[in-house]
Amino acid sequence: MSKKKSVLSLILIAACIALSAYTALVGWGEKHHTGRAKNIKLGLDLQGGVSITYEVATDDFSTDDFNDTKYKLEQRVQNFSTEAEVYKEGDNRIVCNIPGESNAEEVLAELGKPGSLYFATAISAEEITEDMETVTVGDATYQIWLSGSDIKNAKPATTTDSTTSATEYVVSLTFTKDGAEKFSEATAYTAGLGTGANYLYIIYDGEIISSPRCEQAITGGKAQIDGMENYEEADKLSSNIRIGSLKLELNEISHSVNGASLGDKALSRAIKAGLIGTAIVVIFMIFVYRLPGFISGICLVFYALLDLLLLNGFDLTLTLPGIAGIILSIGMAVDANVIIYARIREEIAAGRPVDLAIKAGFSKAASAIIDGNVTTIIAALVLMWKGSGTVQGFAQTLAIGIILSMFTALVIARILVYAFYSLGAKNPALYGEEKHRKHFDFVGHKKVFFAISIVCILIGVITMGVNTARGKKAFALSIEFVGGKSYNVTFDKEYSISQFNDDVKPAIAEIIGSNDIQGSKERDSNAWTIKIPKDISESKVTEMKKLFVDNYGAKEDEIVETYISSTVSKEMASNAVVATIIATICMLIYIWFRFKDIGFAGAAVIALLHDVMIVLGFYAISRISVGTTLIACILTIVGYSINATIVIFDRIRENLKIRRKGETKAEIVNNSIMQTMTRSIYTSFTTFITIFMVYIYGVASIKEFALPLMVGIICGAYSSVFVTGSLWTVFLRKSVK
Repeated sequence: MSKKKSVLSLILIAACIALSAYTALVGWGEKHHTGRAKNIKLGLDLQGGVSITYEVATDDFSTDDFNDTKYKLEQRVQNFSTEAEVYKEGDNRIVCNIPGESNAEEVLAELGKPGSLYFATAISAEEITEDMETVTVGDATYQIWLSGSDIKNAKPATTTDSTTSATEYVVSLTFTKDGAEKFSEATAYTAGLGTGANYLYIIYDGEIISSPRCEQAITGGKAQIDGMENYEEADKLSSNIRIGSLKLELNEISHSVNGASLGDKALSRAIKAGLIGTAIVVIFMIFVYRLPGFISGICLVFYALLDLLLLNGFDLTLTLPGIAGIILSIGMAVDANVIIYARIREEIAAGRPVDLAIKAGFSKAASAIIDGNVTTIIAALVLMWKGSGTVQGFAQTLAIGIILSMFTALVIARILVYAFYSLGAKNPALYGEEKHRKHFDFVGHKKVFFAISIVCILIGVITMGVNTARGKKAFALSIEFVGGKSYNVTFDKEYSISQFNDDVKPAIAEIIGSNDIQGSKERDSNAWTIKIPKDISESKVTEMKKLFVDNYGAKEDEIVETYISSTVSKEMASNAVVATIIATICMLIYIWFRFKDIGFAGAAVIALLHDVMIVLGFYAISRISVGTTLIACILTIVGYSINATIVIFDRIRENLKIRRKGETKAEIVNNSIMQTMTRSIYTSFTTFITIFMVYIYGVASIKEFALPLMVGIICGAYSSVFVTGSLWTVFLRKSVK
């Protein structure tokens, strides 16, 4: 690269960073400040949102119908955010918490009233029979062919006119099995009425919301309504059809705007922790890698700014699990730089000139970076496809972060390194000094390391069994998983959420003997909703109510108690498990394909299970509350562990190609682990520091999330160095036999 091109490259990258920084900090436009980081939608835990309570309109309903209605409502509110919560309250109420929203009336208007929905045709009074189900709108009567429960899904779509090539907006309908038969009969009847009378009316909540014409019978269980003026009209109609397809009719009985459940200081503390952690990482990288370390700092800042812009651009809701995805992708962004610069130092130490060392470093590091990141992206895509709620939020932020980390490491860093070299940074001392480590026989000591792993796993499993035998359950499952009791309390003065978390919550925890307490505050009000586990004894509940009355001025006769279901539905939990299993299988297939050896894939998956089991054991021993953050924690550890393992496997694969005469597979594994030891230590340290800062500065709930993550990072580093390579040699001998 010429000096002129180098200067232009540096100016262009500096301009991009400055533009990204201005957009993230200030935004564009005086009114909306488009692109500003403050515009990122935050979840219930970080910002709060709108809470709506619905009640079933009739007393006569089945449990199956109620659960079906709740499940479908979960799907509806996810149009606002994948992080929305829906749970049962009492016997006949459903509560919807929608994050990032501040205007309850607008949410209600957009969500629509979950009323009755019918597909019907007009009928005269003379045609009505006793067994005929009809509905009246105004002075007219309509014969009902099918109701909302016969509709599986409705969504807006676009098509292209075959004649004019113009874009048309439609509503795409999918019916249930019974609904498909009913719709076929309805369209056949309607089409037979002839032109001018062949209208199939869609009646929602007592009003006609659409009247499409039917020219022929429609079979197959799918149909579309055309003639929409724009996408917004199609979206509104499909939303009304979806909300009207609930099995039970619901009445909205209350709504409110609640504050952040983690407190008003949670986000600022998380940002502070992130800035301090990033600063420490950058300083560390400069100290270790000198000029390349400085370049990695530039790339990390650019990465963070781009991440903020894309989170804003895709209108994602950022919650605590989403932050976990960002933490993992930051760790992998640093990891990519460490892999590259460690290879450059190796090449310089081997006697290559700096320019050739830079070229070889990027070339040899590319396969490890790409394979490690692709496996993680595969997992993220599967989680977005099959997961829901928290899992999707985690996967979205992770996928964006991984793509950006590869871009900054393989493109921006390459441009910067060559630019600085071209401008005179040619002294090998500027690129750090390769340390020569003593040889260690990892494979020869595999029985010791395997034994340590087995003992750690057994301790966790035994603890789970002991907890179960004592009636405490294997894990301290939170309200999010098992439900609990909810208390509506009005204090004598307004407490902030931080005051609640620092003062009220510890007092409640001391009485009930559990830290699994959730409090949500109605904005600009003294009213609180406080949730506790369902197995708390009545005597402790009475003592807690006395605390509210004596210490916080609540009126005992106004404290309302209700039972609530879990916010993590069975479907959501099963989706998370299925998604994780599918993601693991896909990663196994990819590793098998790339390394041409099932042994590598098997060793990687066993290492994943190893790390997950140890972290689950830590949850059982520490009795840290197991909520939705568990899912994000496990997924973070899986992503981190697989990436660390692939770096070592990539070096083994490389060394197998240049195998010296008489060199055994065990020696190759030992040498490969030692050659990547710098990367293993430095990446583990930088990732651990980032999470440790979150633990130091985070609020109580964030600390409970960060602590198992730190355990997982240590496990991942241990398994990748001491377990996976030796496991591969075991698989190798088995396959030979």
